[in-house]
Amino acid sequence: MARIASTVLVVALLAATAAAFALTQGLKLQKSPIFGTRVQPVFSPVCECPKETARIAFKLRKADRLDISIVDGGEVVRTIERGKRYPKGPVVIRWDGRDDTGRILPEGDYRPRIHVRSEHQTITLPNPIRIDVTPPVIQDVTVRPRVISPDGDRRSDKLTVHYRLSEDGRGVLFVNGKRRALTRFPRTQETIVWNGKVRGRPVRQGVYAIQLLAFDQAGNRSARTPAVPIAVRYVALGRDRITAAAGAPFAVRVSSDAVRVRWTLGGRSGFARPGTLRLLAPLQKGRFTLTVSANGHTARAAVFVREPLR
Repeated sequence: MARIASTVLVVALLAATAAAFALTQGLKLQKSPIFGTRVQPVFSPVCECPKETARIAFKLRKADRLDISIVDGGEVVRTIERGKRYPKGPVVIRWDGRDDTGRILPEGDYRPRIHVRSEHQTITLPNPIRIDVTPPVIQDVTVRPRVISPDGDRRSDKLTVHYRLSEDGRGVLFVNGKRRALTRFPRTQETIVWNGKVRGRPVRQGVYAIQLLAFDQAGNRSARTPAVPIAVRYVALGRDRITAAAGAPFAVRVSSDAVRVRWTLGGRSGFARPGTLRLLAPLQKGRFTLTVSANGHTARAAVFVREPLR
């Protein structure tokens, strides 16, 4: 009898073990009530930008009532939804980075938690959401060259700005307060190039203020850097009014990065290298116009010719 009882006990234990194994395997094969989760990895509740709220998205296998909360190390710090019914399919929730009292939570990693009521399942998403409210700092800015001429001759056509950031971010270049260039990728060291053009056309000759701004992956923006003046110059004359005696020599400074410039005065013309242009005044007294051109751009000066001294 003892041997029979022992055999029955063993069979019972084996049956219980098999049943537990089958239940466990069944639970493993049971699909999660939510799938396709997508969580915004980082945001800034204070950036006043499109990233000031975090996007939490997933799909429901069937309609159900959900409790949705944000947890920090297992502790609930914000209840977003309580018992709200959602249909089968996509669910999108926004979190503003605040707790239940409306205060912005400290910087750090938080996780969404979803309780599916009819399934009696609580799922903490593995994807962390990081709150970041610290703006990047721009460092070691260099602007070169300080004089450009975007005339297409490949000589000083572009402006190059090098800088470093305190964290990964994208840089924005402002020219006279307007955005003219934006880097593509978030990096801690970067170069921005401006071709001196607006809507495909070279800007006018003159002095322009260059500034930088950066924003990190959370959307926090740095302060703009102090303005750095740069000059756009195609061809320029050292004087716009010249007085000379008839037939006498005179000189005027020509600034240009062109290999050579063309000049015209009183029916005469010629070519010269940039620098000091030395010419003879017309033989007749009167008012004449000195025209100097390079790569499609022109500078002019009035030449007043008086009678020669006797």
